[in-house]
Amino acid sequence: MSALEKIRLDAQAAMKDRDRKRASALRMIQDVLQQDAKLGKDDEVAALQREKKKRLEAADAYADAGRYEQAEDEKFEADLITAYLPAQLSDEELDTMVVDAIAEAGATEPKQMGQVMGLLKDRVAGRADGKRVSTAVREQLGA
Repeated sequence: MSALEKIRLDAQAAMKDRDRKRASALRMIQDVLQQDAKLGKDDEVAALQREKKKRLEAADAYADAGRYEQAEDEKFEADLITAYLPAQLSDEELDTMVVDAIAEAGATEPKQMGQVMGLLKDRVAGRADGKRVSTAVREQLGA
């Protein structure tokens, strides 16, 4: 079952339960996935990650502005989106994958980071944030 189908079913269930906040957030996520599908973008995981990142950035902005209720709403939506993403890699799993990719690329210095990131991109797709991966690679390469 695709993430879109699961979200659609969960939105219907939330509406039946009269959980307006959850139903509204799920419908919004559903709309984003449907728009991406219409545009030929079939990567649901990338769309969900993009939307989660937007929500977290908005939550930080609201919190910085002292608008804590809106920040909580954005965090709620980000947490809801997280439930539809693949399980995230643990730090140990990510470190192991980074060490393997560095060995495979034969990288020995920070300027070879792009080669390592290229190898890791598909391996960690949806299971680790790009910033987290790049930080791990940078640490391993001694940058």
